[in-house]
Amino acid sequence: MTLPQSKILLVEDDADIREGIRVILETEGYLVSEAANGEGALSSFDAQTDLVILDIMLPGISGFEVLEELREKSSVPVLILTARSQEQDKLLGLTNGADDYLTKPFSYVELVARVRAHLRRRNIYDKQEEPGMDNWVTAGDLRLSKSGKYVLKKEEKLTFTEIEFKILKLLMENPGKVFTIADLYEYAWEEPYFLNANNTVMVHIRRIRTKLEDNPQEPRHLKTVWGRGYQFV
Repeated sequence: MTLPQSKILLVEDDADIREGIRVILETEGYLVSEAANGEGALSSFDAQTDLVILDIMLPGISGFEVLEELREKSSVPVLILTARSQEQDKLLGLTNGADDYLTKPFSYVELVARVRAHLRRRNIYDKQEEPGMDNWVTAGDLRLSKSGKYVLKKEEKLTFTEIEFKILKLLMENPGKVFTIADLYEYAWEEPYFLNANNTVMVHIRRIRTKLEDNPQEPRHLKTVWGRGYQFV
């Protein structure tokens, strides 16, 4: 079911594609603002934006640069659009903070399904109550606020995107348990696992480690169990 008044920022330089996506999303009941380039995207984004659909190949400021600037000020879900042949673009986008991607050409049915899923998770993520004493998961020098959606590391506040936080929360709530890539994908993205999702999950694990670990190359907390998956210790 469409979430009322969900606001989407659509960034796409191809006017025909942009119009097609906008019409579909507005038909679904979403509020859509548009930008044809990176400069327009950054000026149009505000705190009320619930989701960004971002084409990577933009004139002027690239989609990657837009993504980096967005991540400096917001954890809003970002769905990137890439060309089917540009596998590296997908990985680079995920590494820089995107939550998901679609490859062109894509079906509008798939687009709407992804949009609904991200907005549903965003709605749950944002509307939890403020943290209380019983809403913490503690592991050594780390304290995860389940309702505040952040981690304290020796009292330094670490922030994560929605997908990163969901993965980390699941692992921290189940110390020592090994979760496969399929487990993590289906839990965090709330959709069936598919083989191409491996890189997506691994990139998110890498981003979590970069924020969480003193030395991401030798993680103390988020361990890889080779051939099986990941565990929190």
